[in-house]
Amino acid sequence: MSNITPRPWLANAQMTRAVLESHKFVLQKKYGQNFLIEPRVLEDIVAAAGITEEDFVLEIGPGIGTMTQYLAANARQVTAVEIDRMLIPILEDTLQGYHNVEVIHQDILKVDIGRLAEEKNQGNPIKVVANLPYYITTPIIMNLLERHVPVESITVMVQKEVADRMQSGPGSKDYGALSLAVQYFARPQIAAIVPPGCFMPQPKVDSAVVHLTRHEKPAVSVKDEDLLFRLIRASFNQRRKTLANGLKNSAELTFSKEQIEAAITGLEKPLTVRGETLTLEEFAALADELSGIS
Repeated sequence: MSNITPRPWLANAQMTRAVLESHKFVLQKKYGQNFLIEPRVLEDIVAAAGITEEDFVLEIGPGIGTMTQYLAANARQVTAVEIDRMLIPILEDTLQGYHNVEVIHQDILKVDIGRLAEEKNQGNPIKVVANLPYYITTPIIMNLLERHVPVESITVMVQKEVADRMQSGPGSKDYGALSLAVQYFARPQIAAIVPPGCFMPQPKVDSAVVHLTRHEKPAVSVKDEDLLFRLIRASFNQRRKTLANGLKNSAELTFSKEQIEAAITGLEKPLTVRGETLTLEEFAALADELSGIS
């Protein structure tokens, strides 16, 4: 048996269609499946992720194995986690000969990534690559970041507007809870814009490849991280309201009107200030102002 890794061959419409038809695979709307068919984009993802022959890579949502082939050709080892059991036989077919790939049929939210890093990468932080259905992208990214699992970077295909939100700053229309949460844990960078024609079937919107480099420690210091994120969510749940009203109306918070107003005043902000104008540092300071209040 040869240990030479085959060259990727799946990244075009003809081969993708042939594989799907040979397995009588029917696209499932609930999984939002769109398969990449453009080699240049796949090469861009590998480059953005900085994959080398020394790396162990966790791939989330391998689909029919198109990206997996590129990862396997560049990495030391790849573990691909796929939730759709109907894709498992296809992956067994398309990844024949790729001896450095393991496919796990599982929900990524239930995978013990710490144990995976221990077993496959001597406990060192791992690189994550994903081409996910848009509806589940944000929950999965935030789950990876918030669980403090050993992840060095996440390179992910997302809807372009989501990518814009990840790297937006205060005052922008795209700035929101996702911007702050991502930037608290990581440095986001858009590596490529991907038009609909690079997928089969074609989505209705442009996509983007985003590379998230995990901070060694969070971007700001805060006494109560959970409170910080509750404040951020509350301030953006009703964007048109002032920060004070947003916090007072939140079911996640129990502070009185007086306590909230005193905390905002403590930041030397007017009571008319809106949450969308606050920086991450200012949200952390607000959380610290309120953290000692029961």
